[in-house]
Amino acid sequence: MSIGTRLFIGLQYVWPQHGLTALIHWLARRRRRTLTRWLIRGFRALYPINMAEALQTDTEQFASFNEFFTRALAPGARPLDAQPDSLVSPCDGTVSECGKIDSEYLLQAKLTAKSFRYSLTELLADTAAAHRYRDGSFATIYLAPYDYHRVHMPINGTLTSVRYVPGALFSVNGATARAVPKLFARNERVIAEFTTALGPLAVIFVGALNVGSISIMGLGDLTPCSPRQTRRYDLPAMTSFSKGAELGRFNMGSTVIVLAPRQAIAWIPSLQAGTTVRMGQMIGQWQPRG
Repeated sequence: MSIGTRLFIGLQYVWPQHGLTALIHWLARRRRRTLTRWLIRGFRALYPINMAEALQTDTEQFASFNEFFTRALAPGARPLDAQPDSLVSPCDGTVSECGKIDSEYLLQAKLTAKSFRYSLTELLADTAAAHRYRDGSFATIYLAPYDYHRVHMPINGTLTSVRYVPGALFSVNGATARAVPKLFARNERVIAEFTTALGPLAVIFVGALNVGSISIMGLGDLTPCSPRQTRRYDLPAMTSFSKGAELGRFNMGSTVIVLAPRQAIAWIPSLQAGTTVRMGQMIGQWQPRG
């Protein structure tokens, strides 16, 4: 790890993480034409953005940077796997880690001398919820700034719970995953749980530095919130989501974690750390619960 990366990670322990993120939240939503153009042009100079696949290809038409960042895709840009037993990627991104949950422990990162792990109880902040996924399966997908930032359903399901868990706002990427212990259980997160044909399923939106907010369909922006304390939300009017339906958005980028119960999912062999995935492609096959 370079000195610059070490310094960046070290500074995050003392930076006002929520204050900086609140500033980004404010800037990203300013509906000022000159500011919006400047932010979008600067962002595109830093990252390879494929506007050809967007529904709105003209960046001059976005009223705010957040509208650009959470842009919709053109029809057909992300074909949805149609196999009835497929579980599809909920988002674009890169797999950080995936595999089996060891009793209640998930792998965060493999290191030279050791591995970072964290527990279901720490991640979900709920003992009963953690029990549902013991010895189950998980996939952690990192969304880079240039990725599509809407999150979709991996499988048909009915929403049963939406919870907010407060926490820090460390940057989330490969470097911090290898350097910050229990990163995904330390950062604030929104946890959506569903009943499905494979049993319970959790889709977890992990916040990060500069993630202006996390939104859930029918509930709107759930972060930032005040006071920052664990809370459970009333369910929206629509609780039934089909495979591929939009579930929520990251207003700036971060990480999605999918949890499935024991013996419910078989990840496809090519799904491993470093694999690039696109929303709608098959990443696993599921077995109905008997």
